[in-house]
Amino acid sequence: MSQIVVEKKVLNENQKLAAELREKFREHKILVVNIISSPGSGKTTLLERTLERMDKSKRVVLLTGDLQTENDAKRLAQWGFPVKQIITGGTCHLDARMIEKHLAEWPLDGFDVLIIENVGNLVCPTSYDLGEHFKIVILSVTEGEDKPLKYPSIFVKSELMILSKVDLLPYVPFDAELAKKNARSVHPGIEIIETSSKGEGLDQWMKWLEEKLAAVKSGELVSA
Repeated sequence: MSQIVVEKKVLNENQKLAAELREKFREHKILVVNIISSPGSGKTTLLERTLERMDKSKRVVLLTGDLQTENDAKRLAQWGFPVKQIITGGTCHLDARMIEKHLAEWPLDGFDVLIIENVGNLVCPTSYDLGEHFKIVILSVTEGEDKPLKYPSIFVKSELMILSKVDLLPYVPFDAELAKKNARSVHPGIEIIETSSKGEGLDQWMKWLEEKLAAVKSGELVSA
């Protein structure tokens, strides 16, 4: 019982801080996305391809979470956008306190988009609000079609599912239509974009980001 009480207290404190972050993001009209997936799904590769295509006039910053290493931040820094690594030291998720701490030295009025690459895990990050507009879940074709059924919470809470590595479909026993059907069975309204590191679906993904950013700048979209 005490463990449940402590967990609720931690989540409540996180929610309060996330609400404060959300208000700051609203005030400065910053689009914030929180990308979540299993390890090895292609999160960092997708972000590399995203930054490669991003209009350099857009003020994009990234926070990337990892248990121990700074490898992802080093990979992403090559595209010239500000990146900070959040090393969690074993914690399997990012929380609002970590986001606040690592944003402290960056002026919020200099941002258009904040991309958060969460720790590779489909369970722990789901419960932690980071003040984002959207959670985005990535499912790769090297995983199982039943992931949305096994881990429904993250699919329910995500606005968008990116089905990654679709160039491997001819070589793996993965039923893409079944995976999409499973995702929509737990979240009928979820958007789905199929991508690969070779470029498939990336124009659609970039258009999705541009539309969401325009909605934030116009005041039509505020984070919930």
